Amino acid sequence: MKVEDIDVDAALNSVRTLLREEEGLSPALRSSLEVLLVLVTLLLNRITLNSKNSSKPPSTDPHREKNSRRGKSDRKPGAQKGHNGTTLEPVDDPDEVTEIKVDRRTLPKGMVYREAGHEIRQVIDIDIARFVTEYRAQILEDDQGNRWVAAFPEGVNRPVQYGLSLKANAVYMSQYQLIPYDRIRDHFQDQMQIPVSVGSVFNFNKEAYERLAPFEQWAKTELAKSMLMHADETGINISGKGHWLHCASNAAVTLFYPHTRRGTEAMGEMGILPFFKGVLCHDHWKPYYHYPCIHALCNAHHLRELERAWEQDQQQWAKEMQGLLIDIAKAVEDAGGWLAPAEAKRWRRRYRKHLAKAEIECPPPDESQRNGKRGRLKRSKARNLLERLRDFEQDVLRFMDVEIVPFTNNQGENDLRMTKVQQKISGCFRSMEGAKIFCRIRSYLSTCRKQGMTATQALDLLFQGRNPDFMESDGSSAGNCAE
Repeated sequence: MKVEDIDVDAALNSVRTLLREEEGLSPALRSSLEVLLVLVTLLLNRITLNSKNSSKPPSTDPHREKNSRRGKSDRKPGAQKGHNGTTLEPVDDPDEVTEIKVDRRTLPKGMVYREAGHEIRQVIDIDIARFVTEYRAQILEDDQGNRWVAAFPEGVNRPVQYGLSLKANAVYMSQYQLIPYDRIRDHFQDQMQIPVSVGSVFNFNKEAYERLAPFEQWAKTELAKSMLMHADETGINISGKGHWLHCASNAAVTLFYPHTRRGTEAMGEMGILPFFKGVLCHDHWKPYYHYPCIHALCNAHHLRELERAWEQDQQQWAKEMQGLLIDIAKAVEDAGGWLAPAEAKRWRRRYRKHLAKAEIECPPPDESQRNGKRGRLKRSKARNLLERLRDFEQDVLRFMDVEIVPFTNNQGENDLRMTKVQQKISGCFRSMEGAKIFCRIRSYLSTCRKQGMTATQALDLLFQGRNPDFMESDGSSAGNCAE
């Protein structure tokens, strides 16, 4: 027998009824049974949480469907006929051309043959090899024994050293592809016979981090003056202790920041929100309301919480509110990103009508049950959600009125996604220094990708000591980003 095969609510209510009717139970036994009922309820609520009714990732869903919801298809595996895939095209400037001559000895005798062109085939391959440049600085000496040595190129200051491309490649594998240091070491040794220690890989990353100090300041400035910004945070492990990784981003710029705290102390040190005056999209983490900007709440979170209230608490209003929010989002999309005031007013009236119905179905705690307690009486999760939707109506529905405001905070959550992948691979950061290195470099790479640059191009520019073009502009595209 499985949990899903049982009417759990009916069973629990039956037990509670029996407890009330059973007069022969001792007070101690009755209290113990009531505690057990509470524990059973809490555990059932926990095991019934999934990616649809909470913030849990889909990978944690029990009995997760891995096949398409469309059902079994008769199509063969692989690309279908007419699919626009990736085609291997010939290059215009091959690195090597090999002429193949016809063996005239194999041709019929007595004929005259003239050259009529070539049939061309190309083989695209790679050459992973060590490339060593040796600089020989000329030495001149006069009759007096005085010597003059030619100047080496800038940056060539050791008898033997690593080149800029090697450093950029190591940082690319470490911070973009998230390959562990020891495997990067093995790559250079096995593929190119270059001895690169784990410590050297760390030093390459540290050098990149130091070179990116101007970028981080630029990113803070651009985000602070932008019209729309997404904010989110996630837990990280540093040296076995819980920390927080904060993210501020929009469609053009990303900035990550690690901190011991989750709230305003970290947000203040990050140095963006104290100066931000635009629209801040977030998941209703209360410290964000410490800052006097315009707020917009993530409705993806609301949809999941409404799903939980319906599935676990049987709140009919939650199911109806979920459908209403989806309908409003569809109306906004069909209208091109925002609703005319009259139409927005009609949707708002429907929203408030649903809330009024919810007040009846999910009322606040009975004040008569206060029993001398002070402060705010404890609310259920469904009631807390209802009050949030009611008290923060403007922030919930801001996507209706302001074109640049999205329905969800998916931009911020998507920007955080690869940081979670890094943690799955590495487990934790060994030090706060390592976390800061990762956050700054990853911020730079994410921003460059948003600006149309590859990670390879971005790192090559970095180690060449050059800023990307978007940092040299007036920043209007990033600063006034509208999604």
